[in-house]
Amino acid sequence: MQKDVSYKQGNLDNSVATIERALRIEPRNALLLYKLASLRLQQGQPDLAENLAKKSELLAEGNANLKKQNWLLIAAAREQMGDHAGAKEARKKASRF
Repeated sequence: MQKDVSYKQGNLDNSVATIERALRIEPRNALLLYKLASLRLQQGQPDLAENLAKKSELLAEGNANLKKQNWLLIAAAREQMGDHAGAKEARKKASRF
């Protein structure tokens, strides 16, 4: 079982590295920021995930679906941090899209 966890973590680390390289080329790419935020949440870094998702949401002009996904990710990050009221607020914002 421990082997499975480290294997999955290795895949996440590789994915993070790939997306970070892509973001150096396209730093304002909202979809890449969202994907990185999602990976950071999976890695147990909810504060970083929330910040990345907020940046993605700001850059996702005209993409209501991506804006909604970002707010849902922010809600999940806040839940992970124990901020249930903040998570509820983020879900409410997501429901507007």
